[in-house]
Amino acid sequence: MTEQRDYKDTVFLPKTDFPMKAGLAQKEPGILSRWEDEGLYRQIREARAGREKFILHDGPPYANGDMHIGHALNHILKDMVVRTQTLLGKDAPYVPGWDCHGLPIEWKVEELYRKKKKNKDEVPAEEFRAECRAYARQWVDTQRDQLKRLGVGGDWDHPYLTMDFDAEATIVGELLKFAKSDMLYRGAKPVMWSPVEKTALAEAEVEYEDITSTQIDVAFEIVEAEDADLVGAFAVIWTTTPWTIPVNQALAYGAHIDYHLIEIEGRRFLIAEPLVDSFVKRMGHEAHDLHFFIKGASLKGTRVRHPMHHLGGFYAELRPLLDGSSFVTTDSGTGLVHMAPDHGEDDFDLCKANGLNPKFVVEADGRYREDWGWLGRADERSMSVINPKFNAPDGPVCSDLREAGALLSASADYTHSYPHSWRSKAKVIYRCTPQWFVPMDKLAPEAGMPAGKTLRETAVQAIADTRFVPEKGRNRIGAMVEGRPDWVLSRQRAWGVPITLFVDRKTGEYLVDDAVNARIVAAIRETGVDAWSDARAQEYLGDAYKADDYERVVDILDVWFDSGSTHAFVLESGKWPDLLRPEGYEGPKADLYLEGSDQHRGWFQSSLLESCATRGHAPYKAVLTHGFTMDAKGLKMSKSLGNTISPLKVMETNGADIIRLWALSVDFTEDHRIGDEILKGVGDQYRRLRNTMRYMLGALDGFCEEERLPLAEMPELERYVLSLLAKLDATLREAVDDFDYNTYVRALVDFCNEDLSAFFFDIRKDRLYCDAPSDPKRRAYRTVLDLLFHALVRYAAPVLVFTAEETWGTRYPEAGSVHLLEWPEVPAVDSDAARWQDLRALREKVTEAIEPLRREKIVRSSLEAEVEVPADAVPAGFDTGDLAELFISAKVALGQGKAVTVAKTSEAKCGRCWRHLPDVAEDGALCDRCEDAVAEIDGAAA
Repeated sequence: MTEQRDYKDTVFLPKTDFPMKAGLAQKEPGILSRWEDEGLYRQIREARAGREKFILHDGPPYANGDMHIGHALNHILKDMVVRTQTLLGKDAPYVPGWDCHGLPIEWKVEELYRKKKKNKDEVPAEEFRAECRAYARQWVDTQRDQLKRLGVGGDWDHPYLTMDFDAEATIVGELLKFAKSDMLYRGAKPVMWSPVEKTALAEAEVEYEDITSTQIDVAFEIVEAEDADLVGAFAVIWTTTPWTIPVNQALAYGAHIDYHLIEIEGRRFLIAEPLVDSFVKRMGHEAHDLHFFIKGASLKGTRVRHPMHHLGGFYAELRPLLDGSSFVTTDSGTGLVHMAPDHGEDDFDLCKANGLNPKFVVEADGRYREDWGWLGRADERSMSVINPKFNAPDGPVCSDLREAGALLSASADYTHSYPHSWRSKAKVIYRCTPQWFVPMDKLAPEAGMPAGKTLRETAVQAIADTRFVPEKGRNRIGAMVEGRPDWVLSRQRAWGVPITLFVDRKTGEYLVDDAVNARIVAAIRETGVDAWSDARAQEYLGDAYKADDYERVVDILDVWFDSGSTHAFVLESGKWPDLLRPEGYEGPKADLYLEGSDQHRGWFQSSLLESCATRGHAPYKAVLTHGFTMDAKGLKMSKSLGNTISPLKVMETNGADIIRLWALSVDFTEDHRIGDEILKGVGDQYRRLRNTMRYMLGALDGFCEEERLPLAEMPELERYVLSLLAKLDATLREAVDDFDYNTYVRALVDFCNEDLSAFFFDIRKDRLYCDAPSDPKRRAYRTVLDLLFHALVRYAAPVLVFTAEETWGTRYPEAGSVHLLEWPEVPAVDSDAARWQDLRALREKVTEAIEPLRREKIVRSSLEAEVEVPADAVPAGFDTGDLAELFISAKVALGQGKAVTVAKTSEAKCGRCWRHLPDVAEDGALCDRCEDAVAEIDGAAA
């Protein structure tokens, strides 16, 4: 037997420099550096100049700490929006921004002060603000580098900062629009107050946690009543805030409630009928005597004595029973509610309607005033009202009530939800203080709202006009706006944009003067918020007014007003020309706002209210919200639990593309999970995508236009795959329109894994390796690979920004960035998809039938298998030769049975393509196809 030739040099094997091992953590920084050196963001802007705009307005994160996983998810989603819209050919600029004022940063600087034993109040305000500004600047720079490392593209050299002087001046200008249109007033109302931070808080700055409080029952002796039998009895209230009893001014009843007058050990008590048993139990008794029933409405005109009436003065005044039917319930307590207008919204409204005004006795730090008639001892004054000791059963309030014989029960065991500051984590209280408000229900003809509409009505209509993704966001923000109180704008802090108003000391009215306002705005634009000072008051007031006649307001603005005004100084100022709409454009300037679902009560809402009040519409056309990232077990991430995942560490080990793939794979519209095992699965998914790219690069080695085969000459398999590509294209376009990136990534991954790697590539590798270069089937395959490559590298680019760049650059090193490309043109090809689905299902059955023989080593590969399949399972138009190629088997026969059967072939094996065929004389000899291919290859080499 003659020595057989080694045909390796005649077989085409994929060749590429694109490595299987990604090495993302080491490779990505270099790609990022190249983008910066080449000015890629500016290149994209120039390439899309004049195209249809798509503007995503970045919601500003606080500049006060390293990027966490929530930041990463949020900015990856934003980047995906911008990149997919850019891919579609739109001009989609991205200007990142930061929130730099407010309590989060001020609190951090104060913490640094406390470590240095410094007192913030002893430092000049300008010096303290300078430190806040420097602190914010430090974290802006840090977060900017971290977000850039994620592959987020944008105008990083020119971000917007709310502490920039231009921004501060614009915020002041927006505030003065409210003032000029009579959409601003000063009023005393109970607001959420943080005694620790000494400032009012917005609802968005409050979170609720379960606590255990003291619950007490307190007796108020009835001294006047239309029903004489009530006199001498005790109206009983129940509360979990003993500290509010010192400012009680009334009791509230429900007119619709049935009350019982009961007797226990000689004392008579008035209790709502459904709550009698629970009250008696709290008293430590098992039985009581019933005197009579009385309807709540009959309590009108009843008056009681405060338990501490013996102190005289304020406490000697009788307390009325008032109709509180709108809020008094029988869910818990006694059905009678004690009213402290200083410390409750319902209390304030009901008391004010009946001529009872707050007393302002609790100071900013949560301590009672030193001159207050009760709780005057030094040890009592030293405690904040949120101190558990102050409210304990043996604390000062309960002790004095017990001594007065009014404390009927007290126990520190009541668990309930209670508001806390989301920054200090300390409990907050309702505290009545003078604050500045924006009215929700006032008709203000000079404001920007439509004629005859209030701010609430305008905002509700704007919500109806806005697209929400997911749709449930509409109901959430809608319910909040419909039920929210007037917007509290003022804060009692140092680091923020000042409420730049002068208030007439005689009339209490604030000054409205365009010239004064213009001078204020100009000064702040020049030197920032420090320009608002007593020293410059007369300068702003000019010759027309005397500074001594006016109070200069020293409160600062709620930081949500800052961020709610970003649309004004980012999208309208012209500082970022790329963001400007064409002249004459009316309506929302942003196509999309995208933040976490907590921003329905935060930035989404403050932006909505600010824009509706000044422009009559929302600042956005659509709102997309994402959920929160939980750990692998579904628990909230917490440093104390040790279950946090740092995106910075993930990038150090796995690379940014892995985080991006995770973020865009989860259903981000709901709360979602991350953990080591989840990231490991994402890594496997990434490797499959990378291997798809690597295979195509290798398989297309040397491909040129002369090799391209016209679509009309394509074999049916290639036509089918191109139809699948067109279907994928439509799915991805729809996903982009729906901001459904979970579907986008899943469809892309499934196509690469199932349609290409496991099906098309598997079947056609024989044609690629062994057909003659001129063979139409090989040319068809490589032509389709080229079409697939150009489509898939573009589809992948918004997701795997670094890997797509590496892939594109490997094939086209001189062609510029992949991110300059536009959405691919995918050919429309007809194919009977249903017929092919049937064939693929049959192929899976054949594979399953061969597998046992492989495990038992009867056959080493499917190439050694002869297969018989049911004739009626084969779609029309496929002969047995076609089927053998599709099944990658030696031979296929059509049988009359229903089962797939497999046997080992007896045919000889081709020495080049390794197929077992009848035209192979002996093992190692060539089949007819390979003889022709070798002849062509040898001829070309000669």
